[in-house]
Amino acid sequence: MKSPLYLKFIFITALALCAGTSNAQEWPTKPIKWIVPFPPGGAMDVIARSLADSSSKSLGQAIIVENKPGAGGNIGAELVARSEADGYTMMITSIGMATNKFLYPKLGYDPVKDFSPVSLIAVVPNVLVTNSTQPNVKNVADVIANAKAQPGKLTYASAGNGTSIHLAGEVFTSLAKIDMQHIPYKGSSPAVTDLLGGQVNYMFDSITSAKPHILSGKLRPIGLTTLKRSKALPSVPTIAESGLPGYDVTPWFGVFVPANTPKSIVKKLNIALVVSMNTPAIKEKFESIGAEPIGSSPEEMAIYLNKEIERWGRVISTNSIKAD
Repeated sequence: MKSPLYLKFIFITALALCAGTSNAQEWPTKPIKWIVPFPPGGAMDVIARSLADSSSKSLGQAIIVENKPGAGGNIGAELVARSEADGYTMMITSIGMATNKFLYPKLGYDPVKDFSPVSLIAVVPNVLVTNSTQPNVKNVADVIANAKAQPGKLTYASAGNGTSIHLAGEVFTSLAKIDMQHIPYKGSSPAVTDLLGGQVNYMFDSITSAKPHILSGKLRPIGLTTLKRSKALPSVPTIAESGLPGYDVTPWFGVFVPANTPKSIVKKLNIALVVSMNTPAIKEKFESIGAEPIGSSPEEMAIYLNKEIERWGRVISTNSIKAD
């Protein structure tokens, strides 16, 4: 996903932009609004706030993060899609940009036509976890065996319909051929609270919110949703290597602005974000929450989104996944 050539020359491009005169040279002249379409506290929110602080210094204007949660990220996304294409409204979002058009028949925006991609930001793996007090659940095989013994009775929480956490569970139950009940919440925090309290059995939570509870011993990690293990939890195997070959749900985060935003502004915003991601402070912050930085050109982001739309369209159709 990351283009070494793009990263190699981005600083040269930044110098060229600073030296030239263009719309980007005049922009920004006022604060920029950064929409996070999910509640505070999750990986997306932490990433946005970290990059907002760093990028605002290079852009010379404040970047103000606003949380607009609801409907699997659709409320915030529609708000941005209807905003002025002047570079003063941006959004960080996730896999929902590739999946929601298949999950919501009355989607109020088009993920391709209504947005201009800015950059891929990071991958933050999800991890299948359970309450550490739950007996006889140590690995993927145990989860599957227990679910088959109690069809329809065991539950898994998510941060909301259409999120990567929800999709991770849907793909898991489909490949494992088991019946588990999905319990959607309005964000990761309340879902984790109920998991810790024993109100739900499992969750495919983001490493960002799950890791502190794993380290404290309150949650037991079972498997990662990505194809590769994570540096944040190196001893935890992937679900694919633990009995479900081919299992892969890779949660990614990317930045978008309204369609038709001037390319010069998109480029300047892209450079500010990618340069910020390569600073020691941001690298350290990302590592602390289990985020693996990417960084891309707007064109690479567009290509990646189209591939994800194609992939998830097949997955959702094949597995008859629906937003509850």
